[in-house]
Amino acid sequence: MSTKAQISLSAVILVAALAVTALAVRGGESGQAAQDMEGHDHAAMMAGARQQSPVVLDADAARRIGVSFATVEQRVLPSIVQTVGRVTFDETRMSAVNPKISGWVEELHVDFTGAPVRSGEPLMAVYSPALVSAQEELVLAARLVREAGAGRALDNATELLESARRRLAYWDISESEIQRVEDSGEASRRLTIYASSSGIVLEKNVVQGDRIAPGMTLYRIADLSRVWVDADVYERDLGQVRVGQGALVSFEAFPGESFPARVTYIHPTVDMGSRTGRIRLELANPDLDFKPGMYAQVSLEYILSPPTLVVPRSAVIETGQRTLVFVEGEEGALLPRQVAAGRTEGRFTEILRGVEVGERVVSSAAFLVDAESTLGTMAGDMEMGEAGMEEMDHSSMDHSNHD
Repeated sequence: MSTKAQISLSAVILVAALAVTALAVRGGESGQAAQDMEGHDHAAMMAGARQQSPVVLDADAARRIGVSFATVEQRVLPSIVQTVGRVTFDETRMSAVNPKISGWVEELHVDFTGAPVRSGEPLMAVYSPALVSAQEELVLAARLVREAGAGRALDNATELLESARRRLAYWDISESEIQRVEDSGEASRRLTIYASSSGIVLEKNVVQGDRIAPGMTLYRIADLSRVWVDADVYERDLGQVRVGQGALVSFEAFPGESFPARVTYIHPTVDMGSRTGRIRLELANPDLDFKPGMYAQVSLEYILSPPTLVVPRSAVIETGQRTLVFVEGEEGALLPRQVAAGRTEGRFTEILRGVEVGERVVSSAAFLVDAESTLGTMAGDMEMGEAGMEEMDHSSMDHSNHD
């Protein structure tokens, strides 16, 4: 700001201070008459404070303090939500190996945590007296079917065979293993337990020689060919997130690369402490590069909303009680206008109401214009207060002369 402008501003402040002092002195002298007018004057001053004064600047003055203008326009205001997340397991691709029989592990084929397994791959060989007994029943039933002629004897033998097969199947013995015992006619001392799904062994709770019992979790297996990314989104951005929305995910382990993902779930609650809501993204992981626990940078795809009124974000002034812009009027007048502001994206702020397309607003040095407008309002309030006090003084004198 130039030296002349600084001097002018100081003079205004000095005059305002003197006026306040004068008002205080006169207020003390006015007595009961001032009290009678107090409510009226206070209401008038508050009404004046609610409306800031226009500011009139010629071209030279506007140029000196750096005032420039922008036109209110309609523009598509894209939104992008950026946040951080963490890779987790896809819970729909996890499985556990729980035996339904008791016995002893005689041979362990998958013997360390982290081992990759495929569906149908042998996990362990188990000796179980109950399994041996069930196999012997199967062998006996199969022999009875072969030896039975026809009629009721064959029906009974067939029913017994089906019962023996079901019993082994209920214990998760594979069809191929049941068929082998039936064809060979010999019960095996031990049977093999196979993996029911492919993945990576997350937990291994058994070693060779262990005794196992029904319900024990021997292995926990996760298929990592697809993983989840759990991300926290601030409450103000949750309205911009939709299920099915695309995203790009990046990791410190792979600098300069981004990987496509998709929002599959939005949690129904918001954390009361952080004021964030959690969203879930699915990410393909064919090479197992993305490991659970890794941190990720998440950029949700742009959301294109219909065109809306926008002004430069520098044009918007937040006073704490109101949101203002200064609109260019006639003959250099800058008129304060209360507006309702919406989203801010990049250099632009959405204006929901208060301005129209084509109007010009102050886009730089708006805070200086606002300060000048506020000083003008204060000076106007003081003049109004002085006029009111003079009116009270005259009224008091007239009343005294009358008496």
